[in-house]
Amino acid sequence: MGPALNTAASMNAYILADRGTWLSFKNRGEMGIVVEGDNKLFNQYGVILVNPVKHAHVKQADGQKFIDWVVSAEGQQAIADYKIGGEQLFFPNAKP
Repeated sequence: MGPALNTAASMNAYILADRGTWLSFKNRGEMGIVVEGDNKLFNQYGVILVNPVKHAHVKQADGQKFIDWVVSAEGQQAIADYKIGGEQLFFPNAKP
């Protein structure tokens, strides 16, 4: 994504980019965000446990412990607190 942003910057062009790459991108020149917050751009992340029946080597207890932490209040706060350049990168929405 970085090289694509560089190309767009050099051509004064539009590009669809993820927030993390944009916030880390230093060669912005005249570029700016044109559209954000539209539900059509919603990019949901999720976490699932690999099926230990199909993959016996999976550390099921450790995986479940991680999942439980990610969806906990503490995990959701840690995700919300992650920032690049002072700007929030992720917006957690796990339901209790």
